[in-house]
Amino acid sequence: MSLTQDELKRYSRHLILPEVAKEGQEKLKASRVLVVGAGGLGCPLLMYLAAAGVGHLGIIDFDVVDESNLQRQVIYGTSDVGKSKVEVAKARLLELNPTIQVTTYQEPLTSDNALALFEQYDIVADGTDNFATRYLVNDACVLTGKPNVYGSIFRFEGQVTVFNYQNGPNYRCLYKEPPPPGLVPSCAEGGVLGVLPGVIATLQATEVLKIILGIGNVASGKLLTYDALRLSFRELMVKKRYDYEIKGLIDYEEFCGVKKVSEKEVKEITVHELKQKLDVNEAFDLIDVREEHEYDICNLEGSTLIPLGTLEDTLPSLDKDKAYVVHCKLGGRSAKAVDLMQNKGFKNVLNLAGGINEWATEIDLDMPVY
Repeated sequence: MSLTQDELKRYSRHLILPEVAKEGQEKLKASRVLVVGAGGLGCPLLMYLAAAGVGHLGIIDFDVVDESNLQRQVIYGTSDVGKSKVEVAKARLLELNPTIQVTTYQEPLTSDNALALFEQYDIVADGTDNFATRYLVNDACVLTGKPNVYGSIFRFEGQVTVFNYQNGPNYRCLYKEPPPPGLVPSCAEGGVLGVLPGVIATLQATEVLKIILGIGNVASGKLLTYDALRLSFRELMVKKRYDYEIKGLIDYEEFCGVKKVSEKEVKEITVHELKQKLDVNEAFDLIDVREEHEYDICNLEGSTLIPLGTLEDTLPSLDKDKAYVVHCKLGGRSAKAVDLMQNKGFKNVLNLAGGINEWATEIDLDMPVY
């Protein structure tokens, strides 16, 4: 695929690199890369791949831009809040480089669509933030024979590697099975330093370009970890293992334990119902299972802070005959807390749907939303 005169000017700094040159830039132009997730990792990853001249980029994400995204998701601006992430990203990428093609998929990645989607691309870059989708991306890459350029971030730490490259190790060689549900908080629950995704995503972009160009040592069989607080990198070896077989795609939410709480029908209460209880001074205890630093940002008056990680040890001191309403930021951790309390014999426990964020947007508009 030959380069136009405008492209020769645009990519001049690539063309004078012997490892890239005109032939390499033409490889980039002919390549097709799918980025799964247009969030913290996906945004800088997409921008650098577009700028580098990757000819066809695919973006799959079903979310809309939220104000809390703007601290790290650098494609979006304040005026984009509420808009489709993939459509805003596409417009920004084409503004950056109008010579490329961008295909958007505003839908969740599922076991039903993953294989057909991955077949259309040369490389898949994983910018997701949950275990269910990571296993889905991995297994679909293995079944379609696509390299999986993997990145993950949490708080001040990140990881980068390339899975399934030339029959090398894949994600299940590193984590054969997911951790127990709730053990590892999401970025929404645990937080992430805003610049961290940029560090990890640019490393991912580098691996994508190396694979396309056929240069350097691709990060297959080794996991690079980054600690921002210590400014340190470590390289860990990942060996291929053979004690499992990926025969097809499965229900990954069930595999990762996501469905276990909902299947037990944890009873919920809305923020409006909670306000009614508070207005009439109904007798119940309000438990907040967030972390102390979250509680300091905002809290519901009269609530008792018992972080989820300490809840099980605290339960013997609580009266099982009392009524409880449990909440967290969004309702996920508190659902796990309610499930735990029910299993320990608490009969009258309700989960606050939407958590304290829902309270802030529906009831107390002066409360900060974080």
